[in-house]
Amino acid sequence: MKTMILDNNLDNIKIYDSAGVDRIFIDLEILGKVARQGHLDTVISDHSIDDIYAVKSIINNSSLLVRVNPINSNSQQEIESVIEAGADIIMLPMFKTAGEVQSFIDYIDGRARTCLLIETSEALARIDDILEVPGIDEVHIGLNDLHLSLGLSFMFELLSGSLVEYLIEKLRLKGIPYGVGGISTIGTGTLSADVILKEHVRLGSTQVILSRAFKNHCKSLSSFNHELNMLQRSHSEALQLSQAELLENKLKLQCLVKDILKK
Repeated sequence: MKTMILDNNLDNIKIYDSAGVDRIFIDLEILGKVARQGHLDTVISDHSIDDIYAVKSIINNSSLLVRVNPINSNSQQEIESVIEAGADIIMLPMFKTAGEVQSFIDYIDGRARTCLLIETSEALARIDDILEVPGIDEVHIGLNDLHLSLGLSFMFELLSGSLVEYLIEKLRLKGIPYGVGGISTIGTGTLSADVILKEHVRLGSTQVILSRAFKNHCKSLSSFNHELNMLQRSHSEALQLSQAELLENKLKLQCLVKDILKK
């Protein structure tokens, strides 16, 4: 399971890089984000191109992933700057059409790995056309904005239903690697992280974002190492479960989500 973590604090990033986090996540997305999430308890980043240069100069093990803004009149220039600064993977958020994805792929032109962040109802409805665009290296399903786009109350409601599985079946048919949402430390979270992790295994997800709550539980290299090892060990154990056991976990997840929604 590839892990990624969003941060531009260089001291923290040295810890993540040493601990074995696969990807450091720099977030340049700002267009429309305050309007969508300003009323919620979510992170709106203040990262910059300078952070890409700084992070690239200190990481030895991790890859550098950069989320750019949704496609706009400045996208080509922004992507050029991100590539020049050293991004290994570039993520496109909030796209709604195959045309936007085509522009994104064209601007990168094979110079970095491409990652689509599916998080709009329009992208969900147009997924067949979108996945026909050549050059998509991987996809991440963004539960936070996607649940807002669909008017749902709780982001893990998507994971308990069938929409995520619908998307994943499309991705499997195309042979595109994918990940889903984020996760906290094992044994914590509004919805237990170990239950979520087992569902990742059932769905065939290969990557996950380490959440803000995960970071908040880890104040040193030793504690971060411990929690990351716990996560990877739990993932390895989940890989040994039978399909019947994973389906039982899915039913447990559905019950937990229903209880949370009632509250």
